[in-house]
This record gives sequence, C-alpha cells and structure tokens, in this order.
Amino acid sequence: MLDMRADHRQTQTLSPRLQHAVRLLQMSSLDYSTQVRDTLGKNPFLEAEDSDDQLQDGARADGSEASDSERRLKDATGDLREDAAGSADAETYGGDAVDAAAGWHDADSASDRELWQAEPGAGSGARHDEGGGMSALDMMAVETPLNTHLHGQLNVLPLMPRDLLLARILVESLDDDGYLRTPLAELLEVAALDPAATLEEMQIALRRVQSLDPMGVAARDVGECLRLQLPSIVCPQMRGLARSIVVEHLPALAARDITGLARHLHETPARVEAACDRIRRLEPRPGWRLGSSRVAYVVPDVVVKKLRGQWTVQLNPAILPRVRLNHLYAQMFQRHRTPQNAELGANLQEARWTLRNVEQRFSTILDVAQAIVKRQRNFLAYGAMAMKPLGLREIADAVGIHESTVSRATSHKYMATPNGVFELKYFFSRSMLSTSGSACSGTAIRGLVRDIIEAESPDKPLSDVEITRQLAGQGLVLARRTVTKYRQLLKIEAVDRRRRHC
Repeated sequence: MLDMRADHRQTQTLSPRLQHAVRLLQMSSLDYSTQVRDTLGKNPFLEAEDSDDQLQDGARADGSEASDSERRLKDATGDLREDAAGSADAETYGGDAVDAAAGWHDADSASDRELWQAEPGAGSGARHDEGGGMSALDMMAVETPLNTHLHGQLNVLPLMPRDLLLARILVESLDDDGYLRTPLAELLEVAALDPAATLEEMQIALRRVQSLDPMGVAARDVGECLRLQLPSIVCPQMRGLARSIVVEHLPALAARDITGLARHLHETPARVEAACDRIRRLEPRPGWRLGSSRVAYVVPDVVVKKLRGQWTVQLNPAILPRVRLNHLYAQMFQRHRTPQNAELGANLQEARWTLRNVEQRFSTILDVAQAIVKRQRNFLAYGAMAMKPLGLREIADAVGIHESTVSRATSHKYMATPNGVFELKYFFSRSMLSTSGSACSGTAIRGLVRDIIEAESPDKPLSDVEITRQLAGQGLVLARRTVTKYRQLLKIEAVDRRRRHC
C-alpha cells in the first residue's frame, strides 16, 4: 500500500529581485557603477544627473518628503537624486514644459554641431589668433606600446625584406613583459616564406631583436633576460662576477644564499652581496615600462575624518551613481498608458527599483562603516597596535541587519583613514587572550610582529621561533606556525632572505 501522507514544511525563499539585490550589494563600487550605467543605457525612464542639479531642502522633485536615509545620503554626497515611491503629478508637466525641453535639446544639438564642425584644436581654451593654438588633447602624452617601439627601431635598420619580416614576427610574439614564450620552431610555420625560413635564420632574427631597446627584451626566461642586461654593469670585475652568479647560480641568487655563493665562487661575502644588489637593479620585466602607464587605483567607498574632535564617516561622492527618474517621460507614460505598452511599465518599475537599490546599498555601507569606526576609534588614533577584536555579529546587532549582509557590505569596499586605505574586512579579527587575561586582536599582533622585525639587526635577523619568544615575553603566547602565518600575511621574507652581510 502506498503511503499518501502529506509533509507540510515552512521554507524561506528569496525572490529573484531580492537575490539580485544581494548580488549587487556584494559587488565593488566600480562593478556596481558599471551595472547601473548599463541599466541607464537600456531604461528610458532613467537619466544621468547633472552635478549642478540638486534637490533643495531634502524634498523630492514631486513635492513629497524625502526619507531620513535619503537626506543622510544627500548630506554625505551632495546631490543623490532618488524617486522610488511614485511619479510626479501629471499636471506638473504641461505642453510648455515639453516645448521647453525640446527647445533645450535643439539648442544643445546645435551647440554640438558647432563644436564638431570647428577646426581641429580650436577648443574652448584654444587661441583664435593667426598662429592658432593647441588643445588639451594635443598636449596629452601618447603611450607607446612595446611592439610599436621595437618596430620603429627595426624600420631604421638596413635589413633585407626577408630578415625584416622574421624580426617583425618575433616582435609580435612577445608578451606584455617583453618575453618570447613561443618556441622558435613554431614561429617558422607563421613566417610561411618561400623558400621556407630555417631555424638558423630565426635565431639570427632573435639576436637582432634582443639587441634593441629596452635591454633584456625577447628573452625566453629570466636568466636570459638578466644576461642580456649584464653589459650595463660598467665595472669589468663586477660584471664578470654577476655573470657567474646569473649563469651558474641563479637559484642561490633567488634564495639570497650569500654564504653559499661566496663559498662556490671563492669570493668574499661583501663582494658577492654587492654583485647581487647590482643584479637586483636589473629589470626582470623589460616590457613593463613601455606598456600602458595607467595604474588601477583603489577608490575608497567611505572617508573618515576627524572634525571638532569627533570621527565622522562620509560616503565618497565619486562612487555614487548619478542617476534619477525622468519625471517627464514617467508622466507622459502614465497619461497614455495602455495594455499594449506593458513593456514600458516594466521599465518604469525597474527604474524605481534601481533607485531604491542605490539608496539601500549606500545607506547600508554607510551604517556599517559608522559602526566600525565607533568601535575602532583607537585604531584611527594610534594605528594597528590599537585594533580591537571585532566580529560580524557585533556590527550586525548594532546596525540591525543579518551577519551575511554585513559580510557582503564589507566585501570589496574600502575606507580611507588617516592611517591609509583599508578594506572594511580589515577591521574584523577574532579575539586572542594574553596571559594577563586582556583581549587582543590578530591585527594588533601582526602589527607587533612587524615592529619586532623592523627593529631587528640586519646582520642577525630574528627567526620565527625567536619572534615567538619575544611575544611570549610580552604576554602573548602564540604557536610558531601562527607567527609564520602572520609574517607571510605581512609579506615579510624568511630569516635567511632577510640576512645581510657587511
């Protein structure tokens, strides 16, 4: 007989909209801004907000009162515009407003046409005299890629077309570091010359490319890259010693085994140390300085400042997406809404949800950051040694949200403090008890380990065991492997690699 009993259970499931909001909260501000810009380009009811177009007295554009969180965001950023509750009154936008908007767009279009039709270099700051002038674009530095730099040198060499082609193939096969990772035998098939190129011809082309600037380019490994740069060492004795180290003892050089190198080379440790220091000044990635000069900077989400003796937290205006609801389009849609334009109705709902999500995301980040600063005031005043133990639950209880929300709100989010820029997760660490019974955070212990290593003698660096003993003498009993883990997190090398010889 079949068992027909029903099993009733209560389960909690997240709606697709809420799941999407959770994913957005975990994004970095850069990824989130990109997501909002994509939505802005697809949704006709969203528009970019001008920096000089602000709400006044904390009120909405439709006359309704703004919420406390909205006003707080406006105070922190200057001009966050949001409309999540509804659309403006239909009578507010009449024919005059439509005509005025159309006239503004016509004037703007005419201005754009005049700008595009102007002579090159005749920007707003250009001179209009007879001699002309230079625009800002004319004065910008142009980045020269590595392959372009090398092709320019090949163009002035007296090479036969066949030799020039082989050299160009090698240049185009280099990676961003300037290394040749592809075997020469595989490049022979790329050449497709008649008669076919030989391996000897490809090796000659390789030596020709390796003679170009920058030194070390087209090397096939680090050892070859360093060997190609040895002629830059002026002193013949130093150059010969450096060549012996690079050619015969490269692993010992990487391990900083000065004693072993001195024994094998029959040289004094001082001379070997000087040669190793000179080798370290060579460029292991010669293609870097000719690549893109753009550097990926961390943009903080919140900024902490001390004003009138109190630590204050503000959102960074640079990370806030400047978007708002286009009230004109929204009211026109409401007046002419029909079942046939249901897709536009979904777009309007999506626009309002996007604005609500912007407010909720940055309000949560601000609340979490304020709770962290309130508990880590000593860190802001005295540095890492004063960091207190802090858990996600403590912040979650203070803000009134779930621990998982705190985890997502602190992931890939950064805080600018007088001590530097830190990820919000940096301020969380478990509590560790000292012999006196007081609590200490792992961050504070890592700071103490750093101070101990910075105070050590270069001739007699401290091992992890000796660091453990010093910590125990200060009442902090840790295992040696814990000290090793903290040292590695601080990116500090082991004792053998920190040792220097006089």
